[in-house]
Amino acid sequence: MYGMTSAISDALPTDIDIQLTKSLDDALSREKVITTDEDLSQRLEVLSMLNNLAKEWIREVSMERNLPEITAENVGGLVCTFGSYRLGVYHKGADIDAIVIVPRHITRTDYFATFYNKLKENPSINNVRAVEEAFVPVIKMIIQGIEIDMLFARLALKEVHEDTDLQQDDLLRNLNPKCVRSLNGCRVTDSILRLVPNRESFKKTLIAIKLWAKRHRVYSNALGYLGGVSWAMLVARVCQLYPNAAPATLIHKFFLIFSKWQWPQPVLLKPSYFMDLGYPVWDPRVNMADRNHVMPIITPVYPQQNSTFNVSHSTLAIIQDEFKTSLDIMGEILTGESSWSKIFQPSKFFTKYRYFLAITVFANCDEELLEWRGLVESRLRFLPTSLEEIECVQRSHLNPDQFVLPYDKSQGRPSSVWFVGLEISKSNGTVVNLDFSTHIRDFCLLVKSRAHTIFKAGMDIQVNHLKRKDLRDYVPDELKKEKAIPNTVGSKIIARLSTEGRHSVSELVEESQKSPTSRKRGIEDETDDNIIKKNLLSNDDIFVLGSVESHRSPSSENKSNNLVNTLLSTAKENHSLLTENETKENINIGKESLLLTDARHSTIESGDSLNSPVSNKCCADDESEESDQKKIRLLHPTVA
Repeated sequence: MYGMTSAISDALPTDIDIQLTKSLDDALSREKVITTDEDLSQRLEVLSMLNNLAKEWIREVSMERNLPEITAENVGGLVCTFGSYRLGVYHKGADIDAIVIVPRHITRTDYFATFYNKLKENPSINNVRAVEEAFVPVIKMIIQGIEIDMLFARLALKEVHEDTDLQQDDLLRNLNPKCVRSLNGCRVTDSILRLVPNRESFKKTLIAIKLWAKRHRVYSNALGYLGGVSWAMLVARVCQLYPNAAPATLIHKFFLIFSKWQWPQPVLLKPSYFMDLGYPVWDPRVNMADRNHVMPIITPVYPQQNSTFNVSHSTLAIIQDEFKTSLDIMGEILTGESSWSKIFQPSKFFTKYRYFLAITVFANCDEELLEWRGLVESRLRFLPTSLEEIECVQRSHLNPDQFVLPYDKSQGRPSSVWFVGLEISKSNGTVVNLDFSTHIRDFCLLVKSRAHTIFKAGMDIQVNHLKRKDLRDYVPDELKKEKAIPNTVGSKIIARLSTEGRHSVSELVEESQKSPTSRKRGIEDETDDNIIKKNLLSNDDIFVLGSVESHRSPSSENKSNNLVNTLLSTAKENHSLLTENETKENINIGKESLLLTDARHSTIESGDSLNSPVSNKCCADDESEESDQKKIRLLHPTVA
C-alpha cells in the first residue's frame, strides 16, 4: 500500500487510456516541455562547474581555518539538486534548485561572503545576487542562460562524503533551523519519488499538471498559489490512489478528486511521525497558527511543514474554480469532443474583469530591478487580501505573470508590472464609493519598510487603477490572445448544434446517449466518489484524505438531460448578457499613483459603467465603453 490509505482502483490502463496518453505525449511535445538530450547535457555541465567551484571554495576556507592540507582535501562537501530537476520534470528554460552541503567548520557567513564573491568574479556566471534575509536564504545566479537557486546547509559532521544519506533524520540534530529548511528541499523531493508507485507515470502527469497550472495562472508559491513541490505532492497522492493508471487517467482523476476535496483537510503522502529534535512541525491541535491554513499540503519528512501556508481564502477560491472548469474540459477530452490543447489554453484574465490595479516597479538597471522586483513580489500577496476587506470588492485576483511595461510608459527605464483584477458587486442603482487609498498606501509602506537593505535611488513602485480599455496601452498582445480563446466548457457541442440547426433537448440527449465512453466515465466518477468517501481515515483527529462529497447519480438519460440543460442554459445566459441593457449607475472610485519618492494630486474624470452589457462580453470591443456616460472619479492621495 502506498500512502495513507489503500488504493481506490488497481485497474490497468485500457486501450482507450493508452491511446489518450499517446495523444497527451504529442500535445506535450508540441508545447516543448519534454526534456531533450541537449538540454540535459547543458544542465549536467552547469552542475559540474558548480560542484567544482563549491569544492574548491570548501578547500580554501578549510585551509584558512588552519586545517592540515590533507584534511582540507578530504573534508568533502556536496552540491545536490532538488525540485523539478531532481524529479525529472524540468524543461528548457526551467531553473535548477541546488544546495551546497558543507562540514561543520564552514559557516553561513562564509557562504554569503567568500563563496558569493567567488561566484561574482567568475566570468561565466551572471546576475549573481544574494537573498540572505529570506525565510530560506539563497544565492541566485544565471549560468549559460539557466537560472540557479543555490541554498546552503551546514551539517554537524567533520566530513561530508558523496554517499551521505540525507534521508537520515539524525543528520538534523543540533542544526540551525535555516539549514533544516534548506536540507528539507532535497529530503522532500527524494521522499516523493520513493512514495509513488510508478515514477514514469508520475513524471508525465506532473509535467502536464505544472504546464496546466502555469497556463491557468495558479503557479506561484510567493504570490499565494501553489509552488512546484505542492503540485508534485498533489499529483503523488493521486498516483497513490490509482497506482496502475495511465497518465491520461491520472490527470482526469486529479481534477475529479481535488475539485471536490474538502479543504482545509490536509493532503498527506505518509503518516506523520515525531522526532524529539526540537523543531516545530505542522499540527493544528498544538499550533494555533496552523489552524488558519486554508489549503494544507504536508511535506512527508520530519519536520513536517505545510508547503502552502501562503494560500489565502481568495487564492484558494481561484484554484478551486480552475479545478472545476478543467474537470469539465477533461470530460470533453475523454469523450473525444476536444483535444488536449484545450486544457493547456491560457485562462482568461484581462477579458474577465472590468477594473484592474497595475503594480509597477522601476529601477535604474536590470540588475537592480531583479532585487527590487523580488522584494516587491515577496510582499505582493498581501495586497489582494487587504482589498477584499472592502465591502464592494467580491474578488481581488492577482495575476502571477510578470509583464514588461511598454517603452512609452516606462520612458526607457527597466520595469515590471503585475495586474490585479477586481470583481465589484452590483449596487442596485446606488452610488458605489470605492476608496483603495488606505490599502494601497499600507502596501507601499510595507514594501518600503522591508527595502532598507537594498533600496537605491531610482527604485520606485507605482500603483494605478485601470479600466479594461486602458489595458490596450499595457498588454495589447495579451488582450488579442484572450479574445481569440473560445468559451471553455461545452463550446464545441453548442457550436455544432447551432451549425446543424438542431436545438431540441431530445435530439441532443439521443446523440449524447450514443457515446458509451461518456456513460462509462460517468459511472466511474460516481464510483470514485463513493470509494474516496469510504477511504476516509483519521490520524489523531487529523483527516488524511479529504472527504469528497458523494453524489447519487441519476440514470444515464437523466444525466445526459442535466448536461444538455446546463450547456443550453449557459448558451442562453451568455446570449442574454450580450444583449440586455442594464440600469446605469454612478461609481466613485479612488485611484492612486503612488511613488515611494514622489506623490501627486490630480483629479481625472472618465466615462465608464460597471453594469454595462459590455462588462459581460469577454470578447467585446472596448471601444463601446467610451460611449458610456458614467462618471468615475479617480483620486491620487498623498503617500505618508
